[in-house]
Amino acid sequence: MPDILFLGTGASLPSRERAPSCVAVRLKRDIALFDCGEGSQRQMMLSPFSFMRVACILITHMHGDHVFGLPGIIQTMSMSGRKEPLTVCGPEGIRDYLDAVLSICEGSICYQLDVVEALPGREIEFKEFSVSVFGTDHVVPSLGYVLRGHDSKGRFDRNKAISLGLSPGPDFSRLKGGETVCGVRPESVIEPPVKGFSVAYSGDTSPCEGLELAAAGADVLIHEATYADSEKEMAAKFKHSTSVQAAEAAKKIGCRHLFITHVSNRYDDRKVLEAEARAVFPNTDLAEDLRLFSATKDGIRSA
Repeated sequence: MPDILFLGTGASLPSRERAPSCVAVRLKRDIALFDCGEGSQRQMMLSPFSFMRVACILITHMHGDHVFGLPGIIQTMSMSGRKEPLTVCGPEGIRDYLDAVLSICEGSICYQLDVVEALPGREIEFKEFSVSVFGTDHVVPSLGYVLRGHDSKGRFDRNKAISLGLSPGPDFSRLKGGETVCGVRPESVIEPPVKGFSVAYSGDTSPCEGLELAAAGADVLIHEATYADSEKEMAAKFKHSTSVQAAEAAKKIGCRHLFITHVSNRYDDRKVLEAEARAVFPNTDLAEDLRLFSATKDGIRSA
């Protein structure tokens, strides 16, 4: 089960309380970063997560509050002796951006850096999870992502196998390998595979069908909620979402839990947006910088 760490939950500009967008999802030993706003690497240093365990950085769009921290963390990884490859995925322009910054700034990258300019529908496999890309609706080309942990094997019912006349050893091994043994089919003694945990991340977007289709059935939805419901016209103008629209998306996709993030600094009491979302989708939490949550069989809990 994954851990979800909010490193930056602000919108557009950093504030004294909140850094720009960055969310880390850890599955076993590997970490995926969703967006990488200014100061993300320092936020990680203040957290229990290590940026050296980051397998991929998934950029939703080329606005500064989502990418200004990217060159810094890439270079710091190199200066810290990273050897493992790193994948950076984003929309068109991400490669030119990194080429420009890293070629001008002193310092070489001493590990394999794979930069992927992705289109909706792309799927990328990593050791502990896969990432699928979908299109969103913002004022610049923008993407969203669904991270899915790999399915795990179902439990083998040893006692039932013995009761059906099979013996520990070769019989069990053959069953686990998918063979029928002495008339006993594997599905008779092996439970169905356990579906991997999934996290969908919206990035900045107005309500869009692409998110609803791609994220359908996700366990967790992390959705922007830049504006309160009273300012839905402003949200539409700048192609953002309100707290209520984020909750409506969570309801449509059938997720277990919703986190709202990227809330505008104009709101002194951000809990108002949380209350608006909870009125539509009760299992909602307002993301706060450096809050860590863990997924369990019983739901999402604050770690």
